[in-house]
Amino acid sequence: MTDTKEIISKLTDKGLKITPQRIAVYEALVEFYHPTADDIYKKVLEKIPGLSYTTVYNILDTLVTNKLITRVKTDADVMRYDAITEHHHHLYCASSDRMEDYYDPELDQLLKEHFKRKQPCGFTITDIRLQLMGDFTKE
Repeated sequence: MTDTKEIISKLTDKGLKITPQRIAVYEALVEFYHPTADDIYKKVLEKIPGLSYTTVYNILDTLVTNKLITRVKTDADVMRYDAITEHHHHLYCASSDRMEDYYDPELDQLLKEHFKRKQPCGFTITDIRLQLMGDFTKE
């Protein structure tokens, strides 16, 4: 889990102003696993009552713009946020709306090699991130 000092450092490194609202949004974001803006908003309200939904969205947009977090859209057309910015893919189960990170360097290499050989005409690939859809087995 990321602590407040790490959050302040990340914001400072991007030249962003340190505000209690930004810190609270980022803390809420890392507390959950791929939360929605609603999840984050509800959590932040516990610390900062009266904070507007618009402020939370604006902070999330700022964090995305500055590449501190990413957006991940589900098959159900729900926007989630991910504080892990290292390259990875996602496993998504539509029936439970569960999303998990998936790391596979071998798959990454295969995809890079494939698109090096078969570059789509008129399109420059800057990143490849997959969302694998299926069902998690019941354990």
